[in-house]
Amino acid sequence: MAGCLENQVVLVTGAGRGIGREIALLAAREGAAVVVNDLGVDPEGGGKSGGPADEVVAEIQAFGGKAVANTDSITDATAAEGMVRQAVDTFGRLDAVVNNAGFLRDRIFHKMSHDDWRSVQEVHLTGYWNVSRAAATYFREVERGNFVHFTSTSGLVGNFGQANYASAKLGVVGLSKSIALDMQRYNVRSNCIAPFAWSRLVGTIPTETPEEKLRVDRIKTMTAAKIAPLTVLLASDLSKGVTGQIFGSRKNEIFLFSQPRPIKSITRLEGWSPQTLAEQMLPAFKSSFYDLDRSADVFCWDPV
Repeated sequence: MAGCLENQVVLVTGAGRGIGREIALLAAREGAAVVVNDLGVDPEGGGKSGGPADEVVAEIQAFGGKAVANTDSITDATAAEGMVRQAVDTFGRLDAVVNNAGFLRDRIFHKMSHDDWRSVQEVHLTGYWNVSRAAATYFREVERGNFVHFTSTSGLVGNFGQANYASAKLGVVGLSKSIALDMQRYNVRSNCIAPFAWSRLVGTIPTETPEEKLRVDRIKTMTAAKIAPLTVLLASDLSKGVTGQIFGSRKNEIFLFSQPRPIKSITRLEGWSPQTLAEQMLPAFKSSFYDLDRSADVFCWDPV
């Protein structure tokens, strides 16, 4: 039986380790030729090594799949264009892009440096834009294509010490929705996934309190391989017609996330002043205000 990506070509960024590696391996097993992009940096973005990408390519080739390594940085727009060109030159086409690459620079907000902010934004938002923009030109020409972008509940819900990462990941949601709207006419789809999985990035989460230790122990039960099936589905024609959505994958649980919409309204025909807003609007809205929840507060049960 043919796989759902038979004769397709998929570019996966950050595919040398963790979630990206599992996506690349499953995509190849489902018949895709894979461009394995990975800069080979450490969890905070330092260093560089071609080893991780080369190792995944070797794994894919060992079971008869097709793959090629790319060790360029997605923060370089020219390099991103090169990734797309490499896919087309090597395999004759490009059908899907999985924006997964990233690293963390977690700091409490008032201690976060400008470099912490800039470097994470450059990868998780600007980098995703670079690769998507490069692929968009090709997808428009061939009038088909899929994007799968990785967001996070750090942005969708919230977490301590991740202002840089949370902002970028919520920005990815806006980027994905804009791509879905702007490129629908060209038969191009764009969706997001918020993954729950143990990885070397998650391994940087502090474990100083009993609550933090419990949270990390829970995450360790969620393997990166569990994220791959949903990603491959969204990259394939099996999900035809699905676009502009935000999914979550948590061990064997799959979520569809809501998107911001008005939930209450109040009108005063005479117009508003700060005083009347305080007297009428705030009491009317207060019961619907969101608490300062973190991701762990919302997803408080053990993964299934």
